Amino acid sequence: MARLKEFYKQDVAPQLMKKFSYKNVMQIPKLEKIVINVGAGEARDNSKVIDSIMDDIAAITGQRPMVCKAKKSVANFKLREGMKIGVKVTLRGEKMYEFLDRLFNVALPRVRDFRGINPNSFDGRGNYNMGLKEQLIFPEIEYDKIDKVRGMDICFVTTAKTDEEAKELLTLMGAPFAK
Repeated sequence: MARLKEFYKQDVAPQLMKKFSYKNVMQIPKLEKIVINVGAGEARDNSKVIDSIMDDIAAITGQRPMVCKAKKSVANFKLREGMKIGVKVTLRGEKMYEFLDRLFNVALPRVRDFRGINPNSFDGRGNYNMGLKEQLIFPEIEYDKIDKVRGMDICFVTTAKTDEEAKELLTLMGAPFAK
């Protein structure tokens, strides 16, 4: 969606420059990437779980995800080094803006009893993390085709130096923060 990128250039960037009184346009924070991660502990017993998750994430993001493997063996979790335990995808550019638009305007309003996303989930360096309990909130996922309801972690990586700058950036881009 070129619409959101143009919106950033025309509306968001000038407002941020004025609010934080930057001297240079390169100081204005921007969204660098969005990382979506799904951990699947049950994948150690059933290898088809990873394929199912990959299909869902590919449908949601429009990009082929990467399989994450265990780096260490952990006997308590019955986990061996090299086992497939999750899936992640990193979105940049047009796909990132398209996903952001769909997440804020289509998917999140479909959550039952939705009052906004937690404004306290910043990491202190200008990045925002949030979790979703189910993949069904995305219209690309058909209810009948899923084998299990799974959640996902979404991380918004920005060039902002502080949480206040990052929150203002995401708010101007349409993030529905809870009051």
